[in-house]
Amino acid sequence: MAYTLITANRNYSSWSLRPWVLMKALGIPFIDRFEPFTKPSNYDEFRSFSPTGQVPVLIDGETTVWDSLGIVLYLSDRHEGVWPEGPAARAFAQCAVTEMHGGFSALRGDCTMNVGVRVQPRPMREALVRDVARIREIFEEGLARFGGPWLAGDAFTVLDAFYAPVAYRVRTYGLDVGKGQAWVDQAIAHPAMQEWETAALAETWREVSHEEELLSCGSIIADYRKA
Repeated sequence: MAYTLITANRNYSSWSLRPWVLMKALGIPFIDRFEPFTKPSNYDEFRSFSPTGQVPVLIDGETTVWDSLGIVLYLSDRHEGVWPEGPAARAFAQCAVTEMHGGFSALRGDCTMNVGVRVQPRPMREALVRDVARIREIFEEGLARFGGPWLAGDAFTVLDAFYAPVAYRVRTYGLDVGKGQAWVDQAIAHPAMQEWETAALAETWREVSHEEELLSCGSIIADYRKA
């Protein structure tokens, strides 16, 4: 029986992107079930399939796995290639993945994900400056230590999947990640990311609260989404 992965809007849902792009990149088959954001809170509707009322959710037969980190840990017990093979790269990936899962609140709040637009951001507050500087450190360290082109070496792993939404944020807001821009370009060019972006640009509806959040982050200077 194939997995079912439940995700939401391609433009907005950074948490959905992580397991989706990982499974696509590693060739793990799944049924792609789409549950869009239709209002500021979709909790009641999403509770029918998600214990937290949030996405993503992975269904494996009678087993429901929730949260992007929970999903990738579940997959890593069943599939090779989720984590890097080398001990040093694996340790780096584990730390950086959990750091992303639990941190970078300023980046999330001040640079909300929207794949299809380009934004002139508002002046960066100190917390965001620190978050972007730390992102740059992670990207540059991963590339320098493990040789690239991915963050933990020559293979796409969960580390790249967890920072995939950041690649879009870097592009949307023009964030400076130094030599880490090489990874951003590599990530966005990945066929799975291109598939996600194509779907994002094709979305015709707009969810009001997500659009208001975007406008609070800066001024839209280009919008490539279908009208």
